[in-house]
Amino acid sequence: MSDELLIDDSPERHTFRVHRSAMTSPELYRRELETVFSRCWLYIGHDSELPEPGSFVRRDVGTRPMFLARGRDGVVRAFFNTCPHRGATICRQDRGVARSFQCFYHAWTFSSEGKFLSGPDLDGFGPEWDRAAADLSKPAQFDEYRGFYFVNFDPDAEPLADYLGPAREYIDLIIDQSESGIRLVGGSQQYTMNANWKLLVENTVDGYHAAPLHTTYFKYVQTVARRAGGGAKAGKQEAFGVCRGLGRGHATLDIWRPYGRPVARWSPLFGEDQRQPIEERRRRLVELHGPTKAFRIAEMTSNLLVYPNLVLNDGVAVTVRKIDPVAVDQLSSTAWAVAPNDESPEMLARRLDSFLTFYGPGGFATPDDVEALESCQRGFTAGAPEWSDISRGIHRESTSLDEAGQRGFWRMWAAQMAGGGAADVRDELTAVDWDAMVALHEGSASAG
Repeated sequence: MSDELLIDDSPERHTFRVHRSAMTSPELYRRELETVFSRCWLYIGHDSELPEPGSFVRRDVGTRPMFLARGRDGVVRAFFNTCPHRGATICRQDRGVARSFQCFYHAWTFSSEGKFLSGPDLDGFGPEWDRAAADLSKPAQFDEYRGFYFVNFDPDAEPLADYLGPAREYIDLIIDQSESGIRLVGGSQQYTMNANWKLLVENTVDGYHAAPLHTTYFKYVQTVARRAGGGAKAGKQEAFGVCRGLGRGHATLDIWRPYGRPVARWSPLFGEDQRQPIEERRRRLVELHGPTKAFRIAEMTSNLLVYPNLVLNDGVAVTVRKIDPVAVDQLSSTAWAVAPNDESPEMLARRLDSFLTFYGPGGFATPDDVEALESCQRGFTAGAPEWSDISRGIHRESTSLDEAGQRGFWRMWAAQMAGGGAADVRDELTAVDWDAMVALHEGSASAG
């Protein structure tokens, strides 16, 4: 299958299809590691994970071992996790605090700023040995946006802010939930899945699967809401929403679902004792940001895909998820819960319970998704049909049940696989009049 035939993109025929070899071909998998993961900005960590000088976190970025460290000078840096001497990994713990890093193989030692400090019998390397070349290696580019750190292995890649584009607005909605800022709560959820990494990416902005696949969760929410006196309709999934591409492969799924927002609108899921502090926070959000932005923070759940593999789920809990390729038919998922810095212990406990209840590896949603995506991967081995249909909604204004976001992702992927970039992508960009949406739903939101 040639590159130009990997997707069948025919808006005039209301057709968008992806050839299933994109999920099963080892050759395409090897190529996308170079054409996608070596040229895009990739998430590596958050500033809150590095609270003091010497703090570090170890991460795989795509398939490359790396780590972040805050130097004694307070500056955060990213390093390849490999010794310049013979290649052994330097950072061998997931997180911690260290004055220096020492390779366990030959005892070469490096500062938290990545400078080579010492090693045994250095005279054995001769008078021409270049000591400066023994410093830890860094990626071609390293930058951050509002505490989210990214690396890029391409020295010619566009600046991070330009790359993120409209996705920055959605990151702002998460950060601005609290005047005190946000943090990644300690610990993470990690699991692998026998499915191509792009299947979980697709699933992130797929509202079409939620009602049929996650039935048990929505029944659970309704039961909790009714027991709390919310009435027969309490906790039901709302239909309003939009799935849209943001350009450069980024995408978002926005759904009006006020019942599950732990940030600024009370819900039976979070207990009667939290009603007053949550409603006070909502009033404060209106004071700070105005009614439209406050509505988006408090009422809308948003799944943001930052191309190619970072997901920010701002729903029943706020989650940062990194999706890494492991093999053509295997992915690794790592997720962290996000909370405001000033959140009370009682509310944090309920937020984390909600995080585990829905997003956890043993929660209501994740096992459903794992089974579905692994089933898709198994189904691809049948060999027929050759194409997956991702044309839902291509003929109309997008809803939360449509696939505009997936199409945006695939167009960027196909352009990169063909040797191009964002300039070669013809996106179907959907604008949302949020002011009009506030006016439309103001009565329903107040009644909730």
